[in-house]
Amino acid sequence: MKTRIYNYLNKPYAVVLIMLIAPLFGFIDRNFSFFFGLGVAFLILRGSKFDWARFGIGQKITVGVVLKSLIITLLLFAAFSSFIDPLIQHWFGEYDLSSVEDIEGNFVGYVVLMLVVWIFAAFGEEFLFRGYYMKALAKLLGNNNKAWILSAFITSLYFGVSHVYQGLSGVISVFLWSFTISLIFNKNRNNLLLLILIHGFYDSIGVTLIYLNKDPVFSEWVQQLF
Repeated sequence: MKTRIYNYLNKPYAVVLIMLIAPLFGFIDRNFSFFFGLGVAFLILRGSKFDWARFGIGQKITVGVVLKSLIITLLLFAAFSSFIDPLIQHWFGEYDLSSVEDIEGNFVGYVVLMLVVWIFAAFGEEFLFRGYYMKALAKLLGNNNKAWILSAFITSLYFGVSHVYQGLSGVISVFLWSFTISLIFNKNRNNLLLLILIHGFYDSIGVTLIYLNKDPVFSEWVQQLF
């Protein structure tokens, strides 16, 4: 039975069906869509005898990788927080961050959320959306450079829509951010650990600023400039 399930999930079109089915679980709870997809990805991983390279984890974490991830994170955070996000919010309204606002000044809540960020957002989302969805969809579309770019666009749009609870501005911002790091992944398709670190560091900065009640500092600075 396990072999039959693994063989079915290995079909080229299976990723499309999984991506279509997963959002249906969101009618129960929005997190169920993510955990359904993640569960499927882990079934495939287990069936492959834990071939992590299949999901883009083919490189080890080195000092160079960590430093590279920090530099990219800081550049992305500066670009999005100082310019891109303020413009998006000016045109489409404020983000809905009500799901994380309760950590402001709450140290226990902050620590718990940081654990969630690194386990489920950084590792879980990158493993699912880039390691599984993007790679499998690119393979289905022809596994050439055009296929990878198209897959990056589709999965980033899919990832952005999965953040609809943050409002339209959140969807647009997440899509643009996701597409940017997807292009980084396209340059080296075995460097998923780099994306996991970027995702983790980026979200950690955002969560820390919310905890310190300093999250509007960049957007307010830009507004003063204009």
